[in-house]
Amino acid sequence: MPLGSAGVRSKSRIFWLGLVMCPVIWVYFVFSTLFSFKIKWLAMVILGVVLQGANLYGYVRCKVGGRTSLKNMVTNYFGRVTF
Repeated sequence: MPLGSAGVRSKSRIFWLGLVMCPVIWVYFVFSTLFSFKIKWLAMVILGVVLQGANLYGYVRCKVGGRTSLKNMVTNYFGRVTF
């Protein structure tokens, strides 16, 4: 049974939500590591932030493609959302 466009859109939203939330969770881990004084874990947590950020950046670049720069895309998106 093929999914309609609503199913594809919902799967896309779930994918992008998960992709954006992972770096946010890793940033939370950075602050919790700093405030709990478990400095020996800080290198691993920072590595997680860097790798998840690179993953997010790569997917966004693939979605945008060569059509426009990433900065213009983010500016246009936030311009539409806030106004």
